[in-house]
Amino acid sequence: MPPSSPSPYLTRHTRPDRPARRLVCFPHAGGAASFYRPWARYADPSLELLAVQYPGRENRFREPLVPTMDPLAAAVADALLALPPVPTVFFGHSMGAAVAYETLLRLEGAGACHVTRLCVSGRSPDGAARPAVRTDDEVVEAVGSLGGTHAAVLDDPDLRELLLPVIRNDYHLIDVYRRRADAPLLHADVHALTGDRDPQVTPGEAAGWSALTSGSFTLTVLEGDHFYLVPAVGRVARAAMEPARPLPV
Repeated sequence: MPPSSPSPYLTRHTRPDRPARRLVCFPHAGGAASFYRPWARYADPSLELLAVQYPGRENRFREPLVPTMDPLAAAVADALLALPPVPTVFFGHSMGAAVAYETLLRLEGAGACHVTRLCVSGRSPDGAARPAVRTDDEVVEAVGSLGGTHAAVLDDPDLRELLLPVIRNDYHLIDVYRRRADAPLLHADVHALTGDRDPQVTPGEAAGWSALTSGSFTLTVLEGDHFYLVPAVGRVARAAMEPARPLPV
């Protein structure tokens, strides 16, 4: 009997009867849970692969968008705290890295210790400094500068009209977000990944995540731009799916 459906914030891409471990993936700005569906092919039978589904896209298309970090991270944390605790890894790309970090702060603040590793991709701890994006053309230009699938999709007028409100919302969310300077150190290990030609984050900036944890830190630099993880999907997915360290007894 497959497990019951989780919160609408969570989409299951694999359904082991008795998951021994879990990977939770957080999409980038304008992204959706389906971005991580191809990762299922790299999962072993014991791994439950979940992707966060932000409101306003795919199966949550009719729901209001969430324009700020605090209510979004709180809602995702509540959804995850309702699941049985198994050794868990978070993976977040770009905006998703910040959402994953904020969600993990809330889980650890609630006493949860089963998330043993945070993988942050394509983002420094404090993000890229950039001017506020205002017009539709500026949104399209910003998306195009990063590569990825949205750049080509936005050439289609119908898809552009559909996607622009979501992308604009997420750009606003991440532009106004500021990491708390007094946030506690994470207990989880941190693995930062980035492309060597990412216009938003250098390898040195990605290494700044090391200051945010009392656990171990690893930095991986792969060939590519901001969406280096698309051509390198197998390598990145396998790195995120490496077994987490055992839970404390």
